[in-house]
Amino acid sequence: MPDGALTPGAGQRLASIKGFVFDLDGTLALGDSKGQGLKPLPGAIELLARMNAQQMPYVVFTNGTLRTPAETAEKLRGAGFDVTNAQAMTPSSVAADFFARKKISPVLVLGCEGVWRPLVQAGVEIVLPENYRGEVKAVYVGWYREFNMESLEAAYDAVAKGAPLYTASNVPFFAASGGRALGTSFAICAMLKALTKKEAKILGKPSSEALKSASRRLGVPIDQIAIVGDDPLCEIRLARYGDALAVGVTTGHNTRADFEAQKGKLRADLVLDGVEELRGTLASVR
Repeated sequence: MPDGALTPGAGQRLASIKGFVFDLDGTLALGDSKGQGLKPLPGAIELLARMNAQQMPYVVFTNGTLRTPAETAEKLRGAGFDVTNAQAMTPSSVAADFFARKKISPVLVLGCEGVWRPLVQAGVEIVLPENYRGEVKAVYVGWYREFNMESLEAAYDAVAKGAPLYTASNVPFFAASGGRALGTSFAICAMLKALTKKEAKILGKPSSEALKSASRRLGVPIDQIAIVGDDPLCEIRLARYGDALAVGVTTGHNTRADFEAQKGKLRADLVLDGVEELRGTLASVR
C-alpha cells in the first residue's frame, strides 16, 4: 500500500484503474490568478507521456472556462504536454452535452467565449446579457471577469421568472502561482442567490453530470476511474458522486494535513505529494 493511502486497499485498487481524470491547476500545472501562463509541476509532463505510451485513457479536466477545451489543449501543448483536443475537458464540455441532451435552449450565458463557445458548437442557442430580452430557458455562469450590473440585472430577471440557474463551478478559490485566486462563477452565483434565494446547479466539478460525462469520454466505468486533484471540495467530492478512486495531491492550495483532516465525502482514498509521486506509485503497482 502506498504511504499516502488513507483507505485500506487503495494501493491495490490503483493497480486495477482503467482511466484517469486529472485536474489542471495545482495538479498538473500552475497558472496565474487571471488564468494566464502555465508552468508544469514536477513529473506532470512525464506522467502523461507514460500514459500515452501505455494507451491509458485519461482526460485533463480543468474547472476553468476561460478557454474552450480545444484552446485548453493547445495551451497544454504549448507548456510541453502531449495532449489531444479530445483529452481536454472543461465544465462547458459538460454543460454543452447536458443542455443539448435535455433540449434546453436558449440559455442566457454569463461568461467569456470559452464559456459559451462549446454550447454553440453543440447546437445550443445562447443569449448574452446585452442581448437579453426576457425569454430564456436557463442561465449558465462561468469565467466572467467582465461581469457588470447589466449582466446581474439580466440574470436576476431570468432566474426570478423561473429559469433554472446553472454554474460551471461553485468553488470559491483555485490554485495559482501567486497563491489562491478567486473563482468568478462562485462570486456571481453568490450574488444571484442573495437576490433570488435560488441555488445554482453545478455542471462542472463536483457534480454527477461531470462524473458521468468524464466516464463517457473515457469509455471507462466510474468504478474503474481515478480522480486526481488538489482540492477536497472539488476533485475528491467529484469522485464521491460515484465509486471512483479519489487521489489528492498537495501541490495546490491544500497540504497533506488538510487532506487528512477531511471527513466523509471529502476524504481522499490516497494522498500524494504530487503527480511525480503518482508516476512512481503506478510503476510499483503495475
